[in-house]
Amino acid sequence: MDKKILFINQEISPYVPDTELSIMGKDLPSKIQENGSEIRTFMPKWGNINERRGQLHEVIRLSGINLIINDTDHPLIIKVATIQQARLQVYFIDNEDYFQKRRMAEDESGTEYADNGERAIFFARGVLETVKKLRWSPDIIHCQGWMSAVVPLYIKTAYREEPCFANSKVVTSIFTDELKNTFSSNFKQCVAYREATEELLKPYKKTFNYLELSKLAIDYSDGVIEAGKEVNKTLIKHAEKKQVPLLRYPGEGYVKAYTEFYESLF
Repeated sequence: MDKKILFINQEISPYVPDTELSIMGKDLPSKIQENGSEIRTFMPKWGNINERRGQLHEVIRLSGINLIINDTDHPLIIKVATIQQARLQVYFIDNEDYFQKRRMAEDESGTEYADNGERAIFFARGVLETVKKLRWSPDIIHCQGWMSAVVPLYIKTAYREEPCFANSKVVTSIFTDELKNTFSSNFKQCVAYREATEELLKPYKKTFNYLELSKLAIDYSDGVIEAGKEVNKTLIKHAEKKQVPLLRYPGEGYVKAYTEFYESLF
């Protein structure tokens, strides 16, 4: 397969502890690249990532733009590193307010951050703006983890006229429920950007939780993957009801299954 694939990952091992999501975040792009595809891989620069150990460095030419979220300017910082063993280059989305000196979804006491919704919005827009700067046009955009769940909406609305995304197919992987709490009540207002209007979010509940966020991702995706054994069945039924192409959990042979699924979307 010689497609260009953009992986938008919430977690990638070894930068964060091993989980089903972080291991897939490393292994899938690496193996797809080995099979001949050109890839780009992104993740958030979580505050618990050791920059020195991971040999991260800022990419000045890609950094410097501001993203306005919740009426506030947030500078976008892009860093890069390479996982030598996997021959995988990773771009990191960073920002002082949303990521530096802060952990992943939860703080040290296990409490989820109140602005997780805003962090996901910043991450999504940060990735898409950076890909534009790279002048790179992905055939497939594969989203993995709740942090990437706003991307499908943006690709099909706010960024649909952008030449580099005009022909992109969006795939969303559904993992085990990843969030316990709801987002702040102004999440819909914060998401609104260009053609991604609040009007489009009316079909969804007033307050967003993991289920509602995942439904939003499914509704604007070209394909959905059941990425684990214990995925919420409500979300699988939602994808089936919406008649979105669905790859059921493929088990160990996932690389071949994912590759064939990508091809089937064209």
